[in-house]
Amino acid sequence: MVEGTVQRAADKVRVNVQLIDARADSHLWAKTFDREIKDVFAVESEVSQEIADALQAKLSPKETNNLATAPTRDPEAYDLFLKGEYEQHAAESSLKGEGFDQAAALYDQAIARDPNFTLAIARWVESRSKRGHWGDSLSETELREVRKAAERAVTLAPDLAEAHIARGLFYYYGVFQYDSALTEFQRAVALQPNNVRALTYLAAIHFRQAQWERSLSELKKCEELDPRDPAIPDSIGGIYLDLRMWEEARRAGLHSLALDPHNVGGMHIVFFSYLNGTGDIKEATRILRTFPPATGSWGYTPGGFIAIINLDAYLSVIHQDFGAAFKAWGNDSSNPTANRLRLSARAVLHVLAGDAPTAEGEIQKARDLLEAKLREQPEDVDSMIQLSWTNLALKRDAEAFRLARQAVEIVPVEKDAIAGPFCLAAFAEIQARVGQPSESVKTLQRLLSMPAGLQASIKRLKIDPVWDPIRNDPGFQQLLAGKEQIGPNK
Repeated sequence: MVEGTVQRAADKVRVNVQLIDARADSHLWAKTFDREIKDVFAVESEVSQEIADALQAKLSPKETNNLATAPTRDPEAYDLFLKGEYEQHAAESSLKGEGFDQAAALYDQAIARDPNFTLAIARWVESRSKRGHWGDSLSETELREVRKAAERAVTLAPDLAEAHIARGLFYYYGVFQYDSALTEFQRAVALQPNNVRALTYLAAIHFRQAQWERSLSELKKCEELDPRDPAIPDSIGGIYLDLRMWEEARRAGLHSLALDPHNVGGMHIVFFSYLNGTGDIKEATRILRTFPPATGSWGYTPGGFIAIINLDAYLSVIHQDFGAAFKAWGNDSSNPTANRLRLSARAVLHVLAGDAPTAEGEIQKARDLLEAKLREQPEDVDSMIQLSWTNLALKRDAEAFRLARQAVEIVPVEKDAIAGPFCLAAFAEIQARVGQPSESVKTLQRLLSMPAGLQASIKRLKIDPVWDPIRNDPGFQQLLAGKEQIGPNK
């Protein structure tokens, strides 16, 4: 084990490092370095080299060169970069868009001081790509900027694994080109075989390609390499959810929360392992109430209306407390994106509450904003699903149906094993709401026959109010009396 402390005073830095044999609890080597802060990169290289020597490790010429190479020669740029890293990690835990924005702003400042700071450029690409994935999708202009930065990172440092990870994430989250993303992540692993981040993203691509067992195996290897990363059990739990392995999903989610109590993905996994696996609303509610409020609508969230209104409002809807649900989306925002999402959520709530005619002006405003978004990004399936519900609220059933079907056509299950079921579940909800009970049941049967436990489980079908329009339909009742074809209830 390597232990150490860093103390900084003005322009001086002291680094204490010791190498411990954990088996015998004995010190193998220890040293104190007193340097000026401007020499911090030299200290990093020196410490790394001395530890390698103490371990009698044989370094390749490339590894030796990596130890001697500083990411930037500007200490202030590096300080800004490290602050960006802090914000980025926090954003990956909370999945809030503003967190990614704060990280990107700090990376931007670092790059402004050192335009060739490749690692900062790569992280900026990652931050923007994740911002578009976990929050509102990026515009075409923003995507062009991210692509340009990703290409620059690889051009500046073609042998830097992080540059290839960044370009891979642009392909993965930015433009959904999974084969190109796979190539970049594989290149990163070739350059750095134990790069856990690259290995995790490889597993994520295999997950989307419906290679469930392969993805699980890869993630478990990642967990061995980095047992303290909460995102890894979070991802494992996501696979177990889709496979309807509820207890395994719950354990993975709880492990993720043990590592990071603020991890939204872990909380969502535990929540849906109860709700989808047991139909236990009381326990699912208890889980959610232990977590900070206003967690947003992302993380491991099924498609359709839950992804639009978020979990807090969803539980209020289940309890028929529409006052609380509307209150969760009550505050107007000066941010156009936040306001569009707020109005979209309220439109859904008006449909579920059955009082849409009393809020036609508000709903029409949501429709106008969503149509503008789709003119800018015609294949944004999230906005399509939101607009579909908004049209439902305005009694535009044919338009609602067309948009929901279009989302399924853009992202079919065969193309994406995660986003495909997400869109299919949203389509089933719209079918149920526009007077097509038998077609909705067929779509649900399809979801129950595939690894789509997050989107569809018999336990949750029994309690979810979105299915109230077809609740007494014989086909739906027969579905509830049947079994899932994948999972413990098959």
